[in-house]
Amino acid sequence: MKNLPDQEEMKKKRRLRRKKRSRAKKKRGNLSASGKNLAAGNHQKEGLEISETARVIPKEALNILNRLEDAGYEAWCVGGCVRDTLLGHTPRDWDVTTSATPDEMRVVFGKRAIPTGLKHGTMTIRSGATGGIEVTTYRVDGDYTDHRRPDSVTFTDSLRRDLQRRDFTVNAIAINQRGEIRDPYHGQDDLNAGILRCVEDPDRRFNEDALRILRGLRFAAVLSRPKENQAAFEIEPETAAAMRRNRDLLSEIAPERIWMEFSKLIRGEYAVPVLRAFPDVIAVFWPEISPMINFDQKNKHHCYDVWEHTLHAMEALDSFSTPFQYDMALRLALFLHDIGKPATCTTAPDGQRHFYGHPAKSREIADIMLKRLRCPNLLRKQTLDLIEQHDRPIPLTEREIRRLLKKMEPENVKRLFDLKRADNLAQSPEYRERQAQLDQAVILLQQVLDKPACFSLKQLAVNGIDMQNLGLRGPAIGAALRVLLERVIDGDLSNNHDELVNFARENLR
Repeated sequence: MKNLPDQEEMKKKRRLRRKKRSRAKKKRGNLSASGKNLAAGNHQKEGLEISETARVIPKEALNILNRLEDAGYEAWCVGGCVRDTLLGHTPRDWDVTTSATPDEMRVVFGKRAIPTGLKHGTMTIRSGATGGIEVTTYRVDGDYTDHRRPDSVTFTDSLRRDLQRRDFTVNAIAINQRGEIRDPYHGQDDLNAGILRCVEDPDRRFNEDALRILRGLRFAAVLSRPKENQAAFEIEPETAAAMRRNRDLLSEIAPERIWMEFSKLIRGEYAVPVLRAFPDVIAVFWPEISPMINFDQKNKHHCYDVWEHTLHAMEALDSFSTPFQYDMALRLALFLHDIGKPATCTTAPDGQRHFYGHPAKSREIADIMLKRLRCPNLLRKQTLDLIEQHDRPIPLTEREIRRLLKKMEPENVKRLFDLKRADNLAQSPEYRERQAQLDQAVILLQQVLDKPACFSLKQLAVNGIDMQNLGLRGPAIGAALRVLLERVIDGDLSNNHDELVNFARENLR
């Protein structure tokens, strides 16, 4: 860790600050003990205002701010918690930045101060309700040779210099316990205008940490302006151009970090406009999407190319009521369900293109893509099952529903019906008759689920011991149980222990 050469000067400034704050504390009232409102402070010198309806700073963070100020240090909440508060949302986490060094924080907080990022000046201050709040010393970052983290950091006593190192102006806003705002890069103006803009030079920001490119896209997908008629954020043109110029740097970022950002992006309310505008960025880590773009389907069932069909299918989720609107497995499946079409395309004599076997091919390609980003196994399986089944005929009898439930969990069948509905809504308007069929399938599914369930061997009223008692051994036991399950699913037998044993005794020995 480097220290500034003027350490003695910094110490003098801190001593002066302690004296000033000691005098100022007598003149100012503390915040309400309940902490239910952010006090209106002296913001006018920053040319900004803060709404009286802004969310409160939680008492745990407030306590940290007060303790640091009482000890003579500056302390501010900063970053995403301030951004979300000004947007009218409740932040999940609160971060604090301070002029105190880690050693000085140890003195102030004692055993409550845990070094969790000492190299970068970060201490976690333990708190009962939140578990802990990260407090980081004002710092200036050195070079980023790995395009991920600074090689070194230098402590500073300047809040402005600390805010200068941050990614976007909307994240470079600080607020203290009195409601005073420091916003040297006009982040609140950008919040109100719905603009995502890098702090100072965007090329430098993205070269420092390439993941900021994907973070910017994620913010554009999830943030909305703080107005009555909420709308998406727009990426400022020069920032957008720098994202494209530096997109190849994403190849140097760990897959887990890519996944962390992309999984949030794809669930965003405004994910589709972002994906439509930046496929070249997404293609850095998922190059498999590139053949979809402008791939003309030349098929009477389709009015869009493969890429636009995919995006319209994702948009279609907003056109009908579903609890899975922002479900991760469904979103991923919609995004990847036709990824195999370019590889399976054939052209008939009449010029019509066909994509025989594309669900299986799409599953194969999607599996590679999801494994590359270390997608969790259960989520990957759910997604791949949806992709593989998305083009199968809609089940219109209870028997067909039961057979589908043998392959997929009930929740995934519900997702499948939503996927098929959105897929159909993104096709040519004259081929939308499947919507009525899907309505019927949803009713049938619920009717089947309302009855005693038996869709798997676990639910079967007999087991391997019952088969052994009939004299079956080895592989014959499993084969007999599978036959019984098929008969139950088809409705030929009821899931009754005695009935199944009798059938097995007479037919399967």
